[in-house]
Amino acid sequence: MKKTMTVIVGSTNPVKVGAAQAALTTLFPDNDINCQGVSAPSLVSDQPMTEAETRLGAINRVKHCQAHHEADFYLAMEGGVDKFEHGPATFAYIAIAHKEQISIGRSALLPLPISVYQALTQGEELGSVMDKMFNTVNIKQKGGAIALLTNGHASRQSVYTQAIILAMAPILHPELYIN
Repeated sequence: MKKTMTVIVGSTNPVKVGAAQAALTTLFPDNDINCQGVSAPSLVSDQPMTEAETRLGAINRVKHCQAHHEADFYLAMEGGVDKFEHGPATFAYIAIAHKEQISIGRSALLPLPISVYQALTQGEELGSVMDKMFNTVNIKQKGGAIALLTNGHASRQSVYTQAIILAMAPILHPELYIN
């Protein structure tokens, strides 16, 4: 009989819950993965504009989940934007908690058009800007800017899934990551 692992995801966004489900199902194929999305405040801007703010949002969400729920794993994802030497880009930070351990990871960068970045600096959210630009509705709960800008060859969920799998390394091999 398969063991059931309970996972609390610090968001009700189906993309984030789906990414957690996909990543943990890949990592633990002999277990039933029970993922539940919950509302968890990031305590940062709706559209984080720096790496530090994005990272903090993910950490705040995972800590909220730990404080208010019982689970085997707690996951939180926070999407953000920053301007790098090579130009503006969007990415996500991942925070994963398991027992006393917290692992932090980051997704790949998706370069953004300067016009999109400028709209974000004026207070708009990436999903809304992309919806206007591509005439879509609620893209952030679907493929995201990633799907639109890669012509569907990648999606927000696929990028989050990869980032979760990578961020799990210290949890999968804690003996190798002892400080």
